[in-house]
Amino acid sequence: MKIAMANDHAGLSLKLEIKNWLTAQGHEVLDFGTHTEEAADLPDFVLPAVEALSKGEVDRAILVDGVGYGSAMIANKLPRVFAAVCQDSFCAELARSHSDTNALCLGGKIIGSALAMEIVRVWMTTEWLGNTEPKYARRVQKVVAIDSQHCC
Repeated sequence: MKIAMANDHAGLSLKLEIKNWLTAQGHEVLDFGTHTEEAADLPDFVLPAVEALSKGEVDRAILVDGVGYGSAMIANKLPRVFAAVCQDSFCAELARSHSDTNALCLGGKIIGSALAMEIVRVWMTTEWLGNTEPKYARRVQKVVAIDSQHCC
């Protein structure tokens, strides 16, 4: 799978850890930065990453900032991007299985490395239930319709 990643200064170390794990799992990672811990403006890095997702150039995106909400706010402005902030593995599982999210937002100041890695593992390996349970397909299709009518 091809994964876009982006972060601000608060998410650099966690992003690098996640990136290394994803690569070891055989995924291709496109890293949109930032690559330093110097103060950085989140939109400068998250926007290009989610533009790649919106255009279909990558399969998913993982975004890491201080709390995750800034990345989610940016990501959900683009068509065909469905981002969720997850602070535990239960939320990550539901974000994939029920909502078919394609962007994961994490807060490097909120969760530690071990929890973040478990969230990523669960989010990356959980299948969407819409392929087998029609109620999830119906619900997600309604969100997709809203996206196509109102987004950008």
